[in-house]
Amino acid sequence: MGLSQQLWQTNLDLVQASLEHPFIQGIYDGTLPKANFAYYVGQDAFFLEAFARAYSIAAAKAPDWDGFRAFHDLGGGVLEELQLHGRYAQTWGVDLAQVHPGAATRRYTDFLLATAWSQEVGITAVAMSPCMRLYAHIGQSLATKGIPSHPYGDWVATYSGDGFEVLAQQLETFVDRYSRDGEPVQMAYRYALECERDFFQAAWEIYRAAPIA
Repeated sequence: MGLSQQLWQTNLDLVQASLEHPFIQGIYDGTLPKANFAYYVGQDAFFLEAFARAYSIAAAKAPDWDGFRAFHDLGGGVLEELQLHGRYAQTWGVDLAQVHPGAATRRYTDFLLATAWSQEVGITAVAMSPCMRLYAHIGQSLATKGIPSHPYGDWVATYSGDGFEVLAQQLETFVDRYSRDGEPVQMAYRYALECERDFFQAAWEIYRAAPIA
């Protein structure tokens, strides 16, 4: 078992907490209020911009050409995901240019960018990997019950797709290649998953009184 899989298995409590979170379950069953999803779209777009920057920093620090090229390719995947969010923003009436990051969003992006700037590329890969693997896991887990036909169905289809799984696996190969197990690695991986859980919680709480979609 590689390091990326060891880290994943060690933190399954946080993985399950995100999968079972009412925000995620509300996306799948279509009961999540529109206002909450719209808030999430804006916050996630802000997050993804930071994620793309972290990939660029990691590419610059990569010790070999394969890593440099692959991190740039992964950054391209984020840009494609941002295009999806752009379509969501139009659908849900979100002006992405006017998005202000919430506390949970800022906490996560500050962590990612501080890690990318200050740490070696292996730690950066460790900090970024939980996002990719968690979304792939959530998408695939939800999709076992079928892709829903309501407006949130595209979200499930995107993150359960083979293309997203490939991106998650690619980043995990760099965790295994560039990282060595130890307390900094363990802490960075778990902190990222905590940020993911808190990100969903913030989107769930923001408009608790909003009408059901």
